[in-house]
Amino acid sequence: MGNFKELPAYKKGYELAMEIFNLTKIFPAEEKYSLVDQVRRSSRSVCTNMAEAFFQRRYKDYFTSN
Repeated sequence: MGNFKELPAYKKGYELAMEIFNLTKIFPAEEKYSLVDQVRRSSRSVCTNMAEAFFQRRYKDYFTSN
């Protein structure tokens, strides 16, 4: 496993984060700063957390389940 961007979970998380970003563009103006900001940050944190965990892994099979 060479790169965290090759992980299927990361790819799906990134795809969903982009979809969320585009969906929040059509939110009402009064929601632009509070709700939209929170939703966008939380969707981005999924991929960020996966990347961070990938670099902290200690074992070759860290991301596989037995």
